[in-house]
Amino acid sequence: MNSETNNDQASGCKLTHFNEQGRARMVDISGKESTVRTAVAVSKVTMNPATLEAIREGRIGKGDVLAVAQIAGIQGAKKTSDWIPMCHPLALTGVDIRFHDNGVDELQIEVTVKTEGKTGVEMEALTAASAAALTIYDMCKAMQKDMIIGPTMLNSKSGGKNGDFSR
Repeated sequence: MNSETNNDQASGCKLTHFNEQGRARMVDISGKESTVRTAVAVSKVTMNPATLEAIREGRIGKGDVLAVAQIAGIQGAKKTSDWIPMCHPLALTGVDIRFHDNGVDELQIEVTVKTEGKTGVEMEALTAASAAALTIYDMCKAMQKDMIIGPTMLNSKSGGKNGDFSR
């Protein structure tokens, strides 16, 4: 990781989600500058080759797995503040979800979320990747229950006072 662009909490940066009593709070962003913000998060689902083949060939009984996972991911991004208590509700300007596979046993999910606002979209991208992965599991669990989800991680972010981050 690039230490110049990594806002590492372990290096002594002040955590901002606590008030003077040490209680959780939603950060006041009213004084922050509005900028274009982008975040890219990824996740993956590891499965048996037969499960991946069934997804690719459209043979999962519940329907088009990737189409449903894409919608779930977009909904997840839009509803992040309903799930993560200290997240601000954001007007997202774009959510793009792409799927790739290794041709054997891994389905990768890449989510790009954009907004123009006073706070970043990292949590929206991570939530979207998680929702898409969970939906893939849900739609394929009748065929395979031991699929593995993850890791889920932030790959990059841009915009805001803390600058850019790239894994």
